[in-house]
Amino acid sequence: MLPKQLFFLTNEHLCAYQWQRGRLSEPRHFLADRAGMDAFTQYLRENPDRPAYLIADMVEEDFQRQLLPHVSGRARRGLIARRMNLAYRDTPFRHALIQGREAAGRRDDQVLFSAITNPGAVQPWVNVIGQAGVPLGALYSAPFLAMMLVRSLAMAQDHLLLITIDSAGLRQTYFQGRHLKFSRLTTMTADERLADVVAEETDRMQQFLTSTRLTGRGDLLQTVVLAPRDEIPALERACEDGPEIAFHFVDMETAAARLRMREVPRLADTLLLTLVGRNPPASHYPTGAAGHLFRLWQTRIGLYAGSAGLVAAALAATVYNVWATVDANNTAARLTAEAPQFEARYRAVMATLPPAAARTVNMRAAVTVDETLRMQGPQPLALTAIVSDSLDRAPAITLLSLEWQVPSGAPPAAGGAANPLQQAGQPTDAPAPIYSSALGIPSPPPQTIRIEGEIDAPENDSRAVLDAMNAFALDLARNRRLAVDIVTPPVDVRSNARLSGKAGLAAEPGKPRFALRVTWKP
Repeated sequence: MLPKQLFFLTNEHLCAYQWQRGRLSEPRHFLADRAGMDAFTQYLRENPDRPAYLIADMVEEDFQRQLLPHVSGRARRGLIARRMNLAYRDTPFRHALIQGREAAGRRDDQVLFSAITNPGAVQPWVNVIGQAGVPLGALYSAPFLAMMLVRSLAMAQDHLLLITIDSAGLRQTYFQGRHLKFSRLTTMTADERLADVVAEETDRMQQFLTSTRLTGRGDLLQTVVLAPRDEIPALERACEDGPEIAFHFVDMETAAARLRMREVPRLADTLLLTLVGRNPPASHYPTGAAGHLFRLWQTRIGLYAGSAGLVAAALAATVYNVWATVDANNTAARLTAEAPQFEARYRAVMATLPPAAARTVNMRAAVTVDETLRMQGPQPLALTAIVSDSLDRAPAITLLSLEWQVPSGAPPAAGGAANPLQQAGQPTDAPAPIYSSALGIPSPPPQTIRIEGEIDAPENDSRAVLDAMNAFALDLARNRRLAVDIVTPPVDVRSNARLSGKAGLAAEPGKPRFALRVTWKP
């Protein structure tokens, strides 16, 4: 847990504590006057970067219960804000808590409004904290913190009146189940006996709860008095059970044991401060400029935590890389030491074998060449399949012949012999060499195919003949890797061609023929 500054504020004074390692320091007391404010300012300068949490236990704290129409979202927030402005116009310290819904009727929301009606008792202390640059995390109401105390001590009842004695006086807080409904602070003078004040104020509180219909006829008010152990006997004699009230007395030793506190306090202030120090809840009242400083402090702490995480991750990565490097070096050294042994064993095994027809390197190269020829060597199947698909879409064309060719290779270099075999003294009538590029090394070679076919078209309809051949050629050319050239058209349409024939005579027998050359680059 991070260190904190905890302040308990009453109408007369402020008690300051330091929370560190799960324990409260000795309190420092500051009166609510100019001298006390100046001393408090000097005190804040001792720990300007330590966040602060302020608990206000004021006489002028008002509670109102209202029923609001059940709405949600922005409409609910606007309705609550208007009701708070109407009920507590003159104070910025106001709070609204939704406590469920009515069981019948429109099922309106039950809302508890509270406010410190005398802001002049709190605002100067908040201003001093902000001017000192101390981040104020929250401004709490002591009655609302009493809900945490009820849950921690497992004292929830249908009708519970919790009576505590703190530095501000006698605090009476009424709960229905787990919900706070009303609270009242009574100041005590030095000559008043605690037992007499508790008995008198409890009787008044019971009458008030009955008059406001918080308790009904026949409801039993469970009254729990939290007091020092030496006061319990006098309280038991002064407070008697009645038909609608039952008293229970819990000493501070028992409360401290349930909260796992190392020291036994005498006042309830310490119990509330301990709960806030361990797990600070959300603020009940606005904190103003000092709250902005707290949000900046949270951002700074978040950045520090993120930076620490990055540094830890970097250190972990560095340690891992160093370990991996050392391990890799050890492995490399071991393999280097083992390599001569394996080389000697290899040579010994090879010495016992008969001479091989070819070296291992040559055999590996031959296998590589064979695999390359199998994968990239020229084959007519792929190109003839493309031509076959186009012929299926051209029913008017009849295939007569196919001539598949692959270029023999690159031409000889400029200035060199036409045949490289002549440079080696070979006879001039030796066959021309086949270059590796024609075999698919290093890449598949281009291939050509000559297509000869005839066209089945109406007699003397030259336009239909040309359209059929052109459609077939365009269908082949749709493949981006094919280049189609017309070698022999079915009809000679050149401008210098000679036309001959006689009108009325039948055309010569036979169908028009054509020839195409298709070049494919795989």
